[in-house]
Amino acid sequence: MASTDLIPTVDDPMALFDAWFQDAQSSESNDPDAMSLATATPDGAPSVRMVLLKGVDPHGFAFYTNKESDKGEQIAANAKAALCFHWKSLRRQVRVEGTLSEVELSQADAYFASRSRESQIGAWASDQSRPMAGRADFISRVADASSRFDGQDVPRPPHWSGFRLNPVMIEFWLDQPHRMHDRLVYRREGTGWTTERLYP
Repeated sequence: MASTDLIPTVDDPMALFDAWFQDAQSSESNDPDAMSLATATPDGAPSVRMVLLKGVDPHGFAFYTNKESDKGEQIAANAKAALCFHWKSLRRQVRVEGTLSEVELSQADAYFASRSRESQIGAWASDQSRPMAGRADFISRVADASSRFDGQDVPRPPHWSGFRLNPVMIEFWLDQPHRMHDRLVYRREGTGWTTERLYP
């Protein structure tokens, strides 16, 4: 039989996500903030990769990237996207669907300033997702960028920013014995949420 320890129904799914995320930060040994980000090309071809959650608030889930990368160009053409968190140690998963909007420039500046200097230099040196002649070419560009900004703060590149996924659907999944999993889905309705349980 399935466990009676089910996902609690709450008014605000973001509060439930916060609680689960705190649990993950305590239990996951590697990257509890890792999430798959699924975007699509203008003609609907799916594309997915792992990124890191860099902020969550009542408005959504934030991450940062090069806007000229494949995902950046896909977002510009089709702002609908999905996220998936999987915390194996907790046997929990969260799926999120919604639309993406760019974060405020001040927020992008603040996050970029918090990164290591090496990561800041890398953002200038990398033509993310573009072909390169070889690793040596990238290393040379890193050296050039390091020299360019020697002795000064590294500014945020104009092509580097963040996006926030504004959720319209959030599904919580909890592993249960014999694959009798618990699934609780929230859907945006006006300023609130509707909720229902799904068959596993």
